[in-house]
Amino acid sequence: MEKHNAIPQGYMTVGELAKKMGVTVRTLQHYDREGLLPPSSISEGGRRLYTDRDVVRLHQILSLKHLEFSLDDIKNRVVSLDDPAEVASVLAEQALVIQKRIENLSEVLRELQALRDEVLQMRSVDFKKYADIIVNLEMKNDLYWMIKHFDNQTLDHIRRRFDKESGEAFMQKFMQLQNEAIELSANGISAASEQGLQFAEKYWAMITDFTGGDMSILSRLVEFGQLDCLDQDWKEKQELANTFIEPALNAYFTKLGVDPFQEGAK
Repeated sequence: MEKHNAIPQGYMTVGELAKKMGVTVRTLQHYDREGLLPPSSISEGGRRLYTDRDVVRLHQILSLKHLEFSLDDIKNRVVSLDDPAEVASVLAEQALVIQKRIENLSEVLRELQALRDEVLQMRSVDFKKYADIIVNLEMKNDLYWMIKHFDNQTLDHIRRRFDKESGEAFMQKFMQLQNEAIELSANGISAASEQGLQFAEKYWAMITDFTGGDMSILSRLVEFGQLDCLDQDWKEKQELANTFIEPALNAYFTKLGVDPFQEGAK
């Protein structure tokens, strides 16, 4: 029995190799199944046996794994290279992959920190709002902080009306028109001028697109804009834009002979 279980000189068991290299037996078994590190020999009892050459091979595998190469890359691409220029090229490609991953993780870290700040400012746990905040952070929407102030009805309306792509397009349109209003005002353009009326038509079309004709949503947005807890920089910019937007809309509705706010209240 002892002779049957004896390990030939110069060989080691999978357990001994695992201990020597600081990995688990399961890892070595996985590398064997993947064809990366088959044992050099099998004992009469069916035990996997390894040699010092396998130690060297495993060391190479672990080193390349440390550089974030996949097992498939290691098996089918990296270790078969025999030209220094090709090795350098593969390493350069991997460096780009890692750089992109770092950038993605840095962005995720920024989003985590921003979400944490929002969570601490909210008065209750609301994972639906958390999800909306995360989506807007992904969209690079600087107004993501608004979400915590919206009521559920407004948020449900937004979720039904916009997907990620259309939501992003809407926010770009909103910011563009806000900046345009500030610029028109700074240039002394009259809100009742033809240029002002053209702006009002575009702005009202944007609002109609957002509300879908539901004036109760518009009323909620007006109430939202009057909250004291909003970001101060945003409030100041919006107030500056409104010095042109409000009279331009009034002139536009007067020309059309309608009052959508009064009609919506009926």
